[in-house]
Amino acid sequence: MTARTIDGRRLQRALGTVAAVAALTSGFVGAAPAALGADAQSKQWYLDAMNAQEIWKTSTGKGITVAVIDTGVDPSRPSLKGQVLKGEDLAEAEGDETDDYSGHGTTMAELIVGTGAGGGLKGLAPSAKVIPYRISNTELQNNEKVNAFDQEEAIRAAADSEARIINISFGSEYYNSSIREAAKYAQSKGKLLFSSSGNLGDKSNKPSYPAAYPEAVAVGATDRNGAVAAYSTHGDFVDIAAPGNKIPGYCDESLTRYCDGDGGTSSASAIAAASAALIWSVHPEWTANQVLRVMFESAGRGEDWKEGTVSNYLGHGIVRPGAHINRGLGKPGDPGLSPLTNTKVGGRSSGGDSSSASPAPAAPASSQAPADKPGSDASDDSGLPRWVIGVIAAAVVVGGGAFAAVRKRGNA
Repeated sequence: MTARTIDGRRLQRALGTVAAVAALTSGFVGAAPAALGADAQSKQWYLDAMNAQEIWKTSTGKGITVAVIDTGVDPSRPSLKGQVLKGEDLAEAEGDETDDYSGHGTTMAELIVGTGAGGGLKGLAPSAKVIPYRISNTELQNNEKVNAFDQEEAIRAAADSEARIINISFGSEYYNSSIREAAKYAQSKGKLLFSSSGNLGDKSNKPSYPAAYPEAVAVGATDRNGAVAAYSTHGDFVDIAAPGNKIPGYCDESLTRYCDGDGGTSSASAIAAASAALIWSVHPEWTANQVLRVMFESAGRGEDWKEGTVSNYLGHGIVRPGAHINRGLGKPGDPGLSPLTNTKVGGRSSGGDSSSASPAPAAPASSQAPADKPGSDASDDSGLPRWVIGVIAAAVVVGGGAFAAVRKRGNA
């Protein structure tokens, strides 16, 4: 094992990076007893709730590649055979990007593109592909010499790759200007970067980076009843939410068994990234801005949710790829205007040409299917029963400032 020598360019950035690197965290929330593969797949409750089978009749994510910046991805897992493209090891510890030192990265990859073969997890976008970029977490940093600039370099490498979507189910409470610049670079290249909001909502609830950077899509976690998970870090930086509770994942680096604990905002971010892959596959000519705008406009929201407001717990709502794919909800809008920062940026992606974009018509509000009566078990494609949507607003308002008309992070 060798460690990269820090050259003059890196030395200038070292002091501003050490704190952030030391605080990188990942992992599942409350992971507990192991489950056999077949049992693990049967516990992916959100696939049924999101009407995945109906979505897959139109889109399985084909033609879309997702960069997974994490602990590595093992392509030999039955569910990932043929799903993983050549990546890069930026951690520069022992092994390479195919050596997952915790099981976290391989879990995220399966949640996005897993085929379900061999009892493995079934991905929400099973025809998409992933490119792994391995970076270090706190435990690896404590045990081995690593590249102190791995996250920044991984984001830039992913931005220069064929991937249209970047998922980072990692986080740190420390702002880092170099990583922020990498996120800006990815946005300028037309990439869509998703990141977990953090699992400290019931503790310090400090904003987590890169999720809290304006250029990243911060994803919170919900349970199967539509309630925000207690651990899901919240604030005015949260952009959207996705299922995160009771989602199995690999227990450790042996990759021999799954644990039944919560996937946390890590899994929520992966599911949001997969949702984007499904939509982008249907509209390959769209830009990242258009895909994200449609995700925001088609997200599940409560009946009492005021027009033009955003929740500090759920952001624009709970992801519902089926609401657009099956019912046409959401308008793509301006290909060059970011719905995150409201600035002109990222209009053209290396994965597609925005100049040929031809926005698909969205169903007007008056043509939307009526909500089922209270007590119905029908799903609205968001990962929770349709009847729950009507009470989401009340469920998340636990104190002042739960909703805001303007996002403070927009001009940060």
